[in-house]
Amino acid sequence: MKYLALGDSYTIGTGASDQAVNGYTTLDLIRDELPYLERLRPELVSILIGVNDLVQGRPPEQYQDSLSRIYDAVLDLETPPRVVAISIPTWSYVPAAADFGGKDRVATLTGVFNAVAEREARIRNFTWVDIGEASTSGIGSAGWIASDDLHPGDAQYAAWAEVIWPAVSALMR
Repeated sequence: MKYLALGDSYTIGTGASDQAVNGYTTLDLIRDELPYLERLRPELVSILIGVNDLVQGRPPEQYQDSLSRIYDAVLDLETPPRVVAISIPTWSYVPAAADFGGKDRVATLTGVFNAVAEREARIRNFTWVDIGEASTSGIGSAGWIASDDLHPGDAQYAAWAEVIWPAVSALMR
């Protein structure tokens, strides 16, 4: 099976033990990652993108435009793949949220951006997975937040996987 994960630092695992690339917005994904769709012609695609659009001050309307381009590009493949669209995790509680306007601002904007992503995913009949609850289920436990005080640690990524896997498994049946 050919699988393509489209996204940002959360998608590649920044904060986990062995990963380190940051900062992708929907515009970066369009430029650098979408060309892989035609080359690979994947059977399964996951999409988790948007937090950097949020922190870089892109309005929700611009995020929606870019995200729609991404979602539509996936659907435009000759044989459209199965798609799992994943929410931006809850991250307003991490210490680094203070650098992006504080807990309340981060929580509000994350909610707005996730509503956009969910609506666009459901319009296209993509499987939507909300990892919000999983991203807060282990607050305070060892390995939950990476040493950068921003990204998830190994334990949090594992909690996400526990939520995402059933959706992927159901799609593959």
